[in-house]
Amino acid sequence: MEARSSFIKEIKNYAEEMKLSVIKSDIDVAIEDATANNFSYDEFLYRLLQKECDIRKYNLTQSRIRIANFPYKKYLEDISIKDLPSDAQLKLKHLSSLKFIKDGQNVILSGNCGTGKTHIAIALGIKACLDGYKVLFTTVPLFITQLKELKSNKSLRAYQSKLSKYDLVILDEFGYISADKEGAELLFTHISLRAGQKSTIITTNLSFDRWGEIFGDPVMTAAMTDRLTHKSYVVNMNGNSYRVKETKAWLDTLN
Repeated sequence: MEARSSFIKEIKNYAEEMKLSVIKSDIDVAIEDATANNFSYDEFLYRLLQKECDIRKYNLTQSRIRIANFPYKKYLEDISIKDLPSDAQLKLKHLSSLKFIKDGQNVILSGNCGTGKTHIAIALGIKACLDGYKVLFTTVPLFITQLKELKSNKSLRAYQSKLSKYDLVILDEFGYISADKEGAELLFTHISLRAGQKSTIITTNLSFDRWGEIFGDPVMTAAMTDRLTHKSYVVNMNGNSYRVKETKAWLDTLN
């Protein structure tokens, strides 16, 4: 009995050294379970390693979701397809396969406020995290501010390298506020660096013919539109606002 306790203690030490946290914490219970169920040595080891692997995969997935910096969690299963604009209903199933990420294609969700653009973008982003892709979520105003700060600190090149490692970048609220010349140029440059190689999802409430309002430069606007839309999925998100619908339903409960 004393020898067995010594062995278990050593197993825990080795597990800690090898960063096998599940084996370290569960070895006692695993041995009891194996003894009670008469598991073979092979099955005992298989079950122990399987649990370690499953927990590690789960933790990595949760880490990817946390690092992506989503403002909230929204899963594809949570989206009411019938309440989406018709174009989104047609294209969401294909987009959910995430083939556009594998192919380095962009997705542009364009339409009026409250139709589910950000919901879809986040849901696709979380699905990508679950499938092992590295994702970043940010708003365009915040992204531009960050790029300006990095440029001022002379650390823009290092960030460009970091940005290139994301399989999917989601830029929300494209067009909510206009950008000055420096901000527009930085945004154009960093979107262009990903074009044709890594995927970007854009949500915007402006139609393409109004993108000039963001940049103020017709040449840059044309170039940006060309880079983003080339071999991209453009989803027309114009429709009835779900926020208005939810507010109406809430008001009805008060009557």
